[in-house]
Amino acid sequence: MATQTSAGTSDFIKNLGKMYGTYTGGFLAFIILLAVLEQVGVPNKILGYLFVFFTLAVYAIIGVMTRTAEVSEYYVAGRRVPAFYNGMATGADWMSAASFVGMAGTLFLLGYDGLAWVLGWTGGFVLVSILIGPYLRKFGAYTVPDFLSFRYGGNFARALGVVVLVACSFTYVTAQIYGTGLIASRFLGMQFELAVFAGLVGILLCAMLGGMRAVTWTQIAQYIVLIIAYLTPIIILSTAKYGIPLPQLTYGQAIADITAREQQMLTAGLATAAALKPHIQPFINYSPLNFFAIIMCMMVGTASLPHILMRYFTTPSVREARQSVAWSLLFIFLLYFSAPAYAAFSKLEVYTNIIGRDLTAIRPWLFNWGELGLIQICGKNAASIDAIVAACKAIAGHPGVVRLQDFVINTDVIVLSTPEIAGLPYVISGLVAAGGLAAALSTADGLLLAIANALSHDVYYKMIDPNAPTMRRLTVARGLLVIVAVIAAATAATKPGDILAMVGWAFSLAMAGNFPALVMGVWWKRTTATGAVCGIIAGFGLCLFYLVTTRYFPGMGVKYFGMTSLINPLTGAPLVDIAKAMALPNAMESFPTLAHPMANKIGWFDLNNIACGLLGTPLGFAVIYIVSKLGKEPSAEMQAYVDDIRKPRGRTVLEERTT
Repeated sequence: MATQTSAGTSDFIKNLGKMYGTYTGGFLAFIILLAVLEQVGVPNKILGYLFVFFTLAVYAIIGVMTRTAEVSEYYVAGRRVPAFYNGMATGADWMSAASFVGMAGTLFLLGYDGLAWVLGWTGGFVLVSILIGPYLRKFGAYTVPDFLSFRYGGNFARALGVVVLVACSFTYVTAQIYGTGLIASRFLGMQFELAVFAGLVGILLCAMLGGMRAVTWTQIAQYIVLIIAYLTPIIILSTAKYGIPLPQLTYGQAIADITAREQQMLTAGLATAAALKPHIQPFINYSPLNFFAIIMCMMVGTASLPHILMRYFTTPSVREARQSVAWSLLFIFLLYFSAPAYAAFSKLEVYTNIIGRDLTAIRPWLFNWGELGLIQICGKNAASIDAIVAACKAIAGHPGVVRLQDFVINTDVIVLSTPEIAGLPYVISGLVAAGGLAAALSTADGLLLAIANALSHDVYYKMIDPNAPTMRRLTVARGLLVIVAVIAAATAATKPGDILAMVGWAFSLAMAGNFPALVMGVWWKRTTATGAVCGIIAGFGLCLFYLVTTRYFPGMGVKYFGMTSLINPLTGAPLVDIAKAMALPNAMESFPTLAHPMANKIGWFDLNNIACGLLGTPLGFAVIYIVSKLGKEPSAEMQAYVDDIRKPRGRTVLEERTT
């Protein structure tokens, strides 16, 4: 039976190219079919339902077909995933709603300053390849806390690893479920709070039955969808405007056109000087300190996120783990290299098709986003023409057309709305929505699996019931997956913050809590258990303290870029007098603009709270080093294990312990 299973798995691996090639062809045929249906008059709402439900159904089918009752398959996909496909799965795992939905929107609003996120996230995979990924694969663990427990002896280090994992992963997964709710509410016409739980069903169908095995093969399918969806609209726009289907090469011309259009708007009275912020001028929104701090935190955080490190546990060998990092970087590069182009084409379309348009001639698509509170005109939600006209008439001397200072769009809407802004066929909008949904679902799957696996394997099996049989372990894992998912969905339904900000917090928490202990554990044999435990507590504790106080207790010496009034990041217009607002009770509730993602709270050293890992990580390294030097060095056996981990060849350290 085992031989048959092994043979079946081998045939499956050999046929991956044919299967995913067929899948890609089928998906393209599906897009063409919907384009034909649009031309013959099928309503847009029906097309939206078809896009969302078709893709969810495919993911669910893959999840059901790859269900498993084997521990190794559930936790690490049997360690049989080839490097190329693991790289693609990692790309999907990585391409969260923040990358797909939020990245271009951030570049749209911040221009040059938004590149901090792109540079940090891309560079992080270099650190994964050099410092951590292959060595954890050589170790042979199921989870990151597994490594911490073995390297530093006992369950205390494991428990701390679980705390860090849950804290950063839960923050991250909440952002992904928020993204699914945003997409489902727009394209399915559902209430946002209900749409969040609708998206949750798709997430659970992918992850619950087959664990890492199901998630891996689903994520490959999701990457194909998301990369096609992301590139298609900007390829169309690049071809239509400049005759070249390579937006990465033409977006420089788009920026030149944006600059020219800005001068036209200024001359025509459609924009104020304060509203025009040069797209390529640095350090307008972030100080140099915060710009480079975000790069560092996103880079180091990438090398510390448990759900990303888990992906390299699934390869057949250490060599393939290293190769899969390179493939991951390539697949991620395809999107990140295109994000600045997406932002440029989006801004050009907004300046061309919205700014200067008569209030009574605004296209109906805008009202769908306005009803959700994601697009505002003249300070009010753009829910209808009547609402827009009434809001603008209340402004003395308003000319009756949309001015730049009148228009505010949420960063999380830029990518999803660009096809509609540009007047592209609705099938392109549906395709982008399917891509955004794939990005959010793939990352949510990986994050929920990381949390549930840590709780079931590290807490339940390793600390509570070491004799639990396989079926009970998997039942507990699946039950915890559902519980965590429901809690995350309930949190996302409260709209706790913008997607990019929540993701940024997760990176800093992972950086401060995991990176020092992992790097020192692999690269310094002298690191002691006491040193590592103290370092995790100190680094993670300081980072969490800074994040919580700056976010939720802004009166504790926190300022907002030293300004006396909060500035709209798109228009430069004052939104609220901060000094007066903060003196009022329930300031954050009364003035939600204080929680605007671009009003990043800063405190000590004028450091943005997204970059709080920059405080915790050096402290973690310092504490680990000092405490380790003061204590007794680890046993000769443990030091030999550390030496063995760094050798690319040879047996897996925990091979006998985990089978």
